[in-house]
Amino acid sequence: MARCRSAEISEGELEQWKLLEPFQRLLEQAVARHGLGSSWQDPQRLLSHSHYLSLVLFGLLNPVVRTMRGLCAASRLPRVQRQVCAGPVSLGSFSEAQHVVEPALLEEVFHTLSAEVHGRGGEVRLAQRPWQVVDSTLWEALPRMQWALWRTQSKRQQAVRLHVSFHLLEDKPVRAVVTEGRRCERAVWRTQWERGAAYVGDRYYGQDYQLLDELTAHDGHYVLRLRDDAMVRVEEELPLTAEDRAAAVVRQAWAHLGCLTHHRRARVRVVWLQTPTVALRLVTNQTPQQLSAALVALLYRYRWTVELFFRWLKCILGNRHWLAESSRGVALQLYLALIAALLLQLYTGQRPNKRMMELLQLYLLGWASTADIDAALRQLGAKKAAQ
Repeated sequence: MARCRSAEISEGELEQWKLLEPFQRLLEQAVARHGLGSSWQDPQRLLSHSHYLSLVLFGLLNPVVRTMRGLCAASRLPRVQRQVCAGPVSLGSFSEAQHVVEPALLEEVFHTLSAEVHGRGGEVRLAQRPWQVVDSTLWEALPRMQWALWRTQSKRQQAVRLHVSFHLLEDKPVRAVVTEGRRCERAVWRTQWERGAAYVGDRYYGQDYQLLDELTAHDGHYVLRLRDDAMVRVEEELPLTAEDRAAAVVRQAWAHLGCLTHHRRARVRVVWLQTPTVALRLVTNQTPQQLSAALVALLYRYRWTVELFFRWLKCILGNRHWLAESSRGVALQLYLALIAALLLQLYTGQRPNKRMMELLQLYLLGWASTADIDAALRQLGAKKAAQ
């Protein structure tokens, strides 16, 4: 039977929120290092920063509560007060809290949890470098969220952009930045560079040749796709191995990018890859001895793991309703969504698929037992091992 929109939420629908405990512990550790704003010292405040943030995380994990009003209604339940927020939360105080909590606290919790996640492994020859996919995804914003302006060509649109660096072999996000929709992806990527890091990206990241030279000077490594209209001036053809040809590589060469000699950039290696539907040109600053053409092709195929993560974050975790509309409130919500994804991955040993997520939610509602979860995880692990 469908729920009436005005029906009260029962405690039976909000059980077993053990995933909040590690979050609250890490949050307090971050607060101990960074401190809080003076607003939280006001004696009239009855709830702490942890109570508000835990309530939002509670809503992201719970299949019943999806709106700010629903969370405020749930905060009146005794069990929710014991495990989540210590007392009832009003709409006004919930809305105000987003303006006085620093997203840097959640960013630190996110980094700590990410370091604890150890993923699936993968091609051992790629393990020599920490290869990360760089990409971003958009969430549609409300028209009144003017700070999130995206584009105005046909009509005024607002969007929020989440920029992510995704560790390929460990199957987890390791960096995240929330901006307005029109913020340049390459500019954000540049602020996240680390010496010795290795990046995989699509053709948007490969169209600024000067940026590639700067990344190499920064001791960075990359495999990026070139635009179809990119000018490639071949300097020296390179031979292909049988493994390269088996990976659909049809050509590789040392080359320079750019059409004008005096604007020509440093020498790079270009790999031509023929897929069933389109021909791709991939550029890298790695030599054939460091990274074969077959592994260059494999790395770019792995790039789609970040797209699958974005789909998981939006569709399976279900982060589709804005609980806040300010830039700071949106950043808090998206960091909490990433934290929820990492908590679930730590709890299950892998990122849950749709069926597993449904079972976890039934468990959290009290309809499935721990034994049911364990059996499902073993079955899922056996299927992956057989693939």
